[in-house]
Amino acid sequence: QVQLVESGGGSVQSGGSLRLSCAASGYYSRYCMGWFLQAPGAERGGVAQISSDGSTTYADSVKGRFTISQDNAKRTLYLQMNSLKHEDTAMYYCAADPSFPCGWWLRAADFSYWGQGTQVTVSS
Repeated sequence: QVQLVESGGGSVQSGGSLRLSCAASGYYSRYCMGWFLQAPGAERGGVAQISSDGSTTYADSVKGRFTISQDNAKRTLYLQMNSLKHEDTAMYYCAADPSFPCGWWLRAADFSYWGQGTQVTVSS
């Protein structure tokens, strides 16, 4: 079965950087992979997704600051987070879905498998 384990979260000052990792197992190479966030009291929202052909989609709020990538040999998904803002503070979740390509819209409901999340806290 698909297992997703996030790591790399932590605390950072505004303007700093973090790189989140998602170790994946039991998935197929053509899966759509994504990152989502959830702040307390809010719905889970999309950050970025990547298809197996390398095509990507980003939320407008992170475009130009965050980069999603994957290393299929290492079975790992990454989210490079630069120029972090206080508003980026949230739990970040790795997700996967057996679809190709990824959907036209960045939707949590399109993803079947989820990790446990990793906390990102950005101080002012």
